Amino acid sequence: MRDTKSLTLPRPGFAELEEIILAPYASKSAQTRGRRHKEAEHPFRTAFQRDRDRVIHSNAFRRLEYKTQVFVYHEGDHYRTRLTHTIEVAQISRTIARALGLNEDLSEAIALAHDLGHPPFGHSGETTLNELMSKHGGFEHNSHSLRIVEELETRYAGFNGLNLTWEVREGIVKHKSEHDSPVDNAEYEPGLAPGLEAQAADMADEIAYNNHDIDDGLSSGMLDPDALYEVDIWRENADAIKSAHPGADFKLMRHQTIVRIINAQVTDLVDGVRKTLEEEGIKTALDVRKRKKPLARFSPQMEAKNKRLKRFLMENLYRHHRVIRMADKADRILKELFKAYLRAPKLLPPHVSTLIVKGQAGDYRVVCDYIAGMTDRFALDEYKKLFDPYERV
Repeated sequence: MRDTKSLTLPRPGFAELEEIILAPYASKSAQTRGRRHKEAEHPFRTAFQRDRDRVIHSNAFRRLEYKTQVFVYHEGDHYRTRLTHTIEVAQISRTIARALGLNEDLSEAIALAHDLGHPPFGHSGETTLNELMSKHGGFEHNSHSLRIVEELETRYAGFNGLNLTWEVREGIVKHKSEHDSPVDNAEYEPGLAPGLEAQAADMADEIAYNNHDIDDGLSSGMLDPDALYEVDIWRENADAIKSAHPGADFKLMRHQTIVRIINAQVTDLVDGVRKTLEEEGIKTALDVRKRKKPLARFSPQMEAKNKRLKRFLMENLYRHHRVIRMADKADRILKELFKAYLRAPKLLPPHVSTLIVKGQAGDYRVVCDYIAGMTDRFALDEYKKLFDPYERV
């Protein structure tokens, strides 16, 4: 019998492996700024791997399954939810991170956590809660994501929150996209850019929601395939697929066109980052942060194409009358729930109502936190229980 023991090779530690494998400008787990609450390190998972796992096992992450991306969950089984969108962002962010020699675990952890703070009904729900909280600190989902991982999740003895590393929390706070603005927070050095892993997650978010909203928009019938041909990035890639697969049905052509656009955008981004790193002589993770401006960006040509795509989606999907009708309904539901809970805190479950002290400014935040944590499904059910006289409470 073969002696397998003799085949065992010495294995370097995780910190040594990262020094060997990762680029010099990547974030190394051994150099993390650590957690707020001291914990012993895990014997075979890095700090960023543990962060990723803690996010996945959180209540807030599981609730993303029934939170709106564009379409409310009951519109159909195949539309993206906030959870499937998040998984797609994590997948694209890992691809970008690996191509650039970055820390994939860190980029994935940030991607998985970036939407934890989204309320029910997507961006319309966020707009409503911000309006309701206008005199009480407002509502912004990046800030709320941070509250979730620092305070609201209760899964560990000795501290609230998930006790994530500083780097993941910074990535949450500085998340930036078409719909998101970084939050000024002195603890996370607002004057500096986030690490390149966080920037990869931001761009993965941009790539994912644009392309997958095309897919869902076409599936729903809200987007007209002929009108989409006005958008050059769609037309160029759709024509290439038609040429390669003549006679393919539209559903197959649609999926392959979207795959091709995602690949083109990721390739453009990676090539652009590599070029900037070389031209500017960026050697370390600190160099990335001191640059202040995001390093991960599309080329001017791809950015122009992407802007035209976003403009098309805004005019033809996000402002579609069906989406607007659902947003209006969501606005009324959340406002009525908010008003009812403030008027009669005993309508809230005991673990929430005990936090209410009538007449205190903090009451608004307690109610806001509770509503923000709801799924679309729970909010709709709660509305029926409170306002439909024939519904069981």
